[in-house]
Amino acid sequence: MEYRTRLVSPLMRRILLVNMLPLGLLALTLLYLTQFQNSLLEAEVSALREQARIYAGALGQSAVTTTRHGVLLDPALARPLLLRLTEPSPSACARLFAPDGQPVADSRAERAGHHAHGSGEGRHEGTGGEEDDRSPLYPESRNIGERLYNWLLSQLPTLSGERIMTLDTPDTDPSVQPVAGPNGMRIMEMPPYIRRTAHQRLMVTVAEPVMHDGQTTVGIIQLTREARDVDRSLFAVRSSILSLFLMALALTILLSWYLSLTIARPLLRLAASAHVMRESSGRTDTVPERLLLRRDEIGEVARALQDSASALWARMDAIERFAADVSHEIKNPLSSIRSAIETLLRIEDPERQRRLMMIIHDDVRRLDRLITDISDASRVDAELSRARAEPVAVVPLLSVLAEIHQTTRQPGQPVMSVASSGNSAERPLKVMAVEDRLVQVLRNLIGNAISFSPPDGQILLSAVPAGNMVEIAVADEGPGIPQAKLDNIFDRFYSERPTSENFGQHSGLGLSISRQIVEALRGTISAENRIDADGNVIGARFVICLPRVG
Repeated sequence: MEYRTRLVSPLMRRILLVNMLPLGLLALTLLYLTQFQNSLLEAEVSALREQARIYAGALGQSAVTTTRHGVLLDPALARPLLLRLTEPSPSACARLFAPDGQPVADSRAERAGHHAHGSGEGRHEGTGGEEDDRSPLYPESRNIGERLYNWLLSQLPTLSGERIMTLDTPDTDPSVQPVAGPNGMRIMEMPPYIRRTAHQRLMVTVAEPVMHDGQTTVGIIQLTREARDVDRSLFAVRSSILSLFLMALALTILLSWYLSLTIARPLLRLAASAHVMRESSGRTDTVPERLLLRRDEIGEVARALQDSASALWARMDAIERFAADVSHEIKNPLSSIRSAIETLLRIEDPERQRRLMMIIHDDVRRLDRLITDISDASRVDAELSRARAEPVAVVPLLSVLAEIHQTTRQPGQPVMSVASSGNSAERPLKVMAVEDRLVQVLRNLIGNAISFSPPDGQILLSAVPAGNMVEIAVADEGPGIPQAKLDNIFDRFYSERPTSENFGQHSGLGLSISRQIVEALRGTISAENRIDADGNVIGARFVICLPRVG
C-alpha cells in the first residue's frame, strides 16, 4: 500500500471547515448592521422631513388662491414654485397632491419639461406611481465594487429583492410630530416609507401636509430621495468588514494548511514506517528521527510506535531463544533414550537390561514433565492477556497455603508460618492479580523452600506494605543461593537442586514461569540470601512486589 502526501488531505479539509465556519458566520452577522443602518435612516428621514416641511410651508403660502370654496392650491403657481424649490436638490423628487388625492405637480415632470425647451415632448405628470430606475434620479453603479456589493446584497436572504424596509424607531421619534387637521384636531404625521428597489437602491419617502396660515390643509407634498449616503456608509463599513474577512480568511487558510502539514504528513510518515516494519525483514529504525524528537502528540505517537516495534522484536528474540532452549532440553532426554535403546539391543545381561529400562523410564518421565512445563510456559502470556486482574487479599491467601502445608506436613518436613504488618480490616493488604496464577507462583516458591530446608526447619511467609506496592516474601533456612547464581536463577531451564534429589525431577522452568507471571501482573520478583550478624548465609528469600489496591 502506497502512502503519498496529498496537497489537500481530508484532515486539512476538516481543519479548514472548522476554522472557516465560525469566521464566515461572524462576517455574515456583521454584514447586516441593523442598528447602524437604522440610525443612518433616522437621520435621513429627519432631514428629508424637515425639507418637506420647508416645501410645504412655501407652497401653503405662495401657491394658493382664495375662491368662494375656500383656499385652494393653484397648479399654475405650484408647478414653477415646486421646480424652484427642488432645484438645489436634484436627487430629490417632490410630488404635490390635492386634499382629494389628485396630482397637482411633479418636480421630475416639471424638470423634464423645463429641459425639453418646448421641443414638443409631452410633459410627464407623476401619478404617485413607481419610480423609474433608469431616470437621472437613479444613476447606474460606477464601479465593479459597487456592482459586486449590490450582487452580494441580493444574495443575503433578508436584504434581497424589492421590499419595504421597516424603520425601528422609538415612539418619541422627533421626526414624527402632531399637526393640526382641517377641523383643528391634532393628528400624527404619516410614518416614512422606506424601500429598496429591484436594483438595490434605497429610497426614502415622507409626506407632509401643506397648510395655509397653519390652519387650513390645502394639499399634501410627498418627497422622495435616494438614501445614497446611507448606502455609501453601509458600503464603506461592509467593505471594511469584507476586507478584514478576506484577510482573516487567507490567514486562516494558510494556518490551516500549515497545521495540516504538521499533523497529516507526520501521520502518513508514521503509517509508511509501520508498513515498512511489517514488510521488511530487517530491524533498522524506520521511524524518522525528526519525528522521535518532536515534543508534541505526534512525537508521542512516533515514540510509542518505536517502542512497540522494539517490544515486538524483543518478543521475537525471546521466542527464538525459547525455541532453541526447548530444542536443546528435549534433545538431551531423547539422546539418552536413544543411547539406552541402542545399548539394550546389544546386551543380553538381564540386570543391565533392567537398569537400561529404568533409565528409559526416567527419561520418558523427565521428557513428559519438560513438555508439560514448556506448554504451561507458552500459555502464560496468552492466558494472562485474556484474564482480568482483580483485587486479591494477600494475608488470607498466605494463611490458607500455610494451613494446607501444616495439615499435610510429614515428619521431618519444615514448619510454615505467616507474618504480616500494615494489614487492617479498614485497609487490608490487597494486590491486583490473577489469583490462580499468583497461587501458582507462591506454590512454586514454597516448593523450592521445602526442597532446600533442613529437617524440621522454618519457612516464613510474610506480607508488608512498601509504598504503593505490597511485598510478599518466602524465606527458608536452607543453604542459600550461590552468589554467582543470583542473577541466573530465573533463567529458563536453569536448575540448582539439592544433592539429595535425583537428576531430572525438575525442568528448570518453575522460576522462569514465576517471573513471567509476576511481570505480566506489573510486578517484580527477586531472590536474595539471608545473612546473620556474623555474615553467614542462613537461608534464601524470594520477594514478590505487586501493585497495592486501596
